Amino acid sequence: MTSTGIRLHAPAPGWSIDADVVVVGSGVAGLTAALRCEAAGLTTVVVTKARLDDGSTRWAQGGIAAALGEGDTPAQHLDDTLVAGAGLCDEEAVRILVTEGPDAVRRLIATGAHFDESTDGRLELTREGGHHRRRIAHAGGDATGAEISRALVEAVRARGLRTIENALVLDLLTDAAGRTAGVTLHVMGEGQHDGVGAVHAPAVVLATGGMGQVFSATTNPAVSTGDGVALALRAGAEVSDLEFVQFHPTVLFLGADAEGQQPLVSEAVRGEGAHLVDADGVRFMLGQHELAELAPRDIVAKGIMRRMRERDAEHMYLDARHFGAEMWEHRFPTILAACRAHGIDPVTEPVPVAPAAHYASGGVRTDSRGRTTVPGLYACGEVACTGVHGANRLASNSLLEGLVYAERIAADIARTGTLHPREPQPLPVTERPAHPLLAPETRFTIQRAMTRGAGVLRSAASLAEAADRLHRLHADARDALDENGKTAEPGVDTWEATNLLCVARVLVAAAQRREETRGCHWREDRPERDDTVWRRHIVVRLNPDRSLAVRTTDTTDFPPTLTRPQEQ
Repeated sequence: MTSTGIRLHAPAPGWSIDADVVVVGSGVAGLTAALRCEAAGLTTVVVTKARLDDGSTRWAQGGIAAALGEGDTPAQHLDDTLVAGAGLCDEEAVRILVTEGPDAVRRLIATGAHFDESTDGRLELTREGGHHRRRIAHAGGDATGAEISRALVEAVRARGLRTIENALVLDLLTDAAGRTAGVTLHVMGEGQHDGVGAVHAPAVVLATGGMGQVFSATTNPAVSTGDGVALALRAGAEVSDLEFVQFHPTVLFLGADAEGQQPLVSEAVRGEGAHLVDADGVRFMLGQHELAELAPRDIVAKGIMRRMRERDAEHMYLDARHFGAEMWEHRFPTILAACRAHGIDPVTEPVPVAPAAHYASGGVRTDSRGRTTVPGLYACGEVACTGVHGANRLASNSLLEGLVYAERIAADIARTGTLHPREPQPLPVTERPAHPLLAPETRFTIQRAMTRGAGVLRSAASLAEAADRLHRLHADARDALDENGKTAEPGVDTWEATNLLCVARVLVAAAQRREETRGCHWREDRPERDDTVWRRHIVVRLNPDRSLAVRTTDTTDFPPTLTRPQEQ
């Protein structure tokens, strides 16, 4: 796979540092990869967009899934994952996840993460949607992500890993052979480095998280603007299954016009016995699935949306008043505090909820070692498409995927590092501003177009409207550059808006191509699942002229990511 030659318009790097590995992102995937690479003797640099603990991991409430309980097995975990993935999971990728997962969690505990335990010292496990057994380990009741983040950040600092915080990654650097040679980045504010610089390294690990900010309402933090996917596309990497965006069924409803990050009401609340009801108190998920409120997330989200349309309502309710104050305060203190901060007391009243963008099941296409289609570029966590999630992620598999595949990436880098020693310098960054930047306010135009046209419920008409709006934004920026060579001023806001447009175009193109309903891709004009035609993956790459090349795989299997003999 060759580079597109496209890069973000930015000043030339004014400083640089050298490393064996640069990890971009500081969630569970990024920090696990960095710690394992450092333990293997590799000089490792962690680059993160905000502070080390500001990514999506710390917002994870429910927990981490693994076959750790009595009577549970990886085979049962595999079955539940495959069912949730609606026929598009890579079975071998899932087998790796569920088989290596329990020991990966134990290593996380050895690193310093403290999970909730019962009085006899065993892990306290709960259930979430799609799981037939209690296999979700949690911490602090509903603060699992925060505890995992704390433990990993402390380990990184104790090991003395070099970190660059408040840094937005811009583009991939390559050497004369087309291999990865590092990244360019912009450091915001004062510190050891400032402005645009570069980290030179023969291995780059993308662990940049999701792209939830492409929609108006999301559970994702403000930093989740699809930067890793956009970087990979510009570098020539393939992206797969981006149409499968999971909308979490139960997000605290703050009003129809609410925008930005919304408070999540964890699936674990339903796992402990909360009920979804309409305004009349009717449990509408009964009879829709054998697991009712604990059906896979796509089914619950669709059930809520259907009931909302039937009742002409803006939201439904989650009723857990029967928990009582003590259980709320002990088991779900974070959610309780968030609800009360918005004037809702779940101890005494049902909680208004509605679906919101939550998790990208697709992403940068990788193999079982985390390798992308660009030599030397790896991806793990939400930015990646390993094949584990298929058309719909099983609850609490995301933290586990970050752990397992980060460890596999570190092992592969350590194994192949001697094949590709550190290059003294990558190729010079071209002076041509190949990718015009969008004005910061374009971000809101993109979000509203995506929410209207490519949200929970989609159709050919709605997707065409979104595609047209995105194309006009793309063409306007291109034409402005062609006429006078000018573009919006480089800066975090313009780079983020440009990245959002890039991933939005890919998402809509894939959603238009998939003419069926499967998993969390819901086409009201194509309501049935069609395994004969569409049990396939949709792969997208960026052409040098910035157009999109969209193709459908011949089978459910992904083709190999790398074919050069030295890469095997």
